[in-house]
Amino acid sequence: MTERPILFSAPMVRALLDGKKTQTRRAFSTRMIDLMYVAAHAGEVSYFVDQGFMEPNDASYVIDFCPHGQAGDRLWVRETWGVISHVLDQACNLIDWVPDRPAAAISEMPFGQGYYSGYVIYAADGSYEWAGNDDGDGEPRSAWHPSIHMPRAASRILLEIVSVRVERLKAITEADARAEGVSATGWQPSYSNPDNAGGDESMSAVDAFCELWESINGADSWVANPWVWVVEFKRVTP
Repeated sequence: MTERPILFSAPMVRALLDGKKTQTRRAFSTRMIDLMYVAAHAGEVSYFVDQGFMEPNDASYVIDFCPHGQAGDRLWVRETWGVISHVLDQACNLIDWVPDRPAAAISEMPFGQGYYSGYVIYAADGSYEWAGNDDGDGEPRSAWHPSIHMPRAASRILLEIVSVRVERLKAITEADARAEGVSATGWQPSYSNPDNAGGDESMSAVDAFCELWESINGADSWVANPWVWVVEFKRVTP
């Protein structure tokens, strides 16, 4: 069994913890495309990214290239995080922090040039700031470190891959969009059907996922309709 890290935003972490997210879609990387061209030129697979063409029997070969793993492998989630060990009491004395939110105890966890002890907390559970200096005054400082810098020991969510497949981004179904953890509420012009621009007071899950995808990958990334890895998983911990 292999473990790999995977990044999720705070809303998607909430969806994971709430049991609403069981799939993730990740676009093929430039390196992935390069590997495909090499394979195609070697006659091993009739896959051409520029033409968007894949033979039905190519899928199993392509899946072997998945950088996120295979069925049975595990993914540990990187999310925005911080460490709290002490707080100031009313007399501005440092005292041990007693968790009042989800937290994971750590002791001498290596990070950067030193070690952290105390409790790991997570931005997905709400904001957290502390005083700007040890005297309890100054501008509040954020507690958070970027998710990309989260070490394995600080991760609280472990996923197990159930299946991997490849498909075009726009092939996503309503059921799959809901499995991505999006909420189909409110109304906005439809990305999946631009002509459907009036009257309807509900947003489909596919439309909600379109908005999420473009918020992460940029304008027109939905229209580009790239090949994506579809990774389905189940939660192991917590």
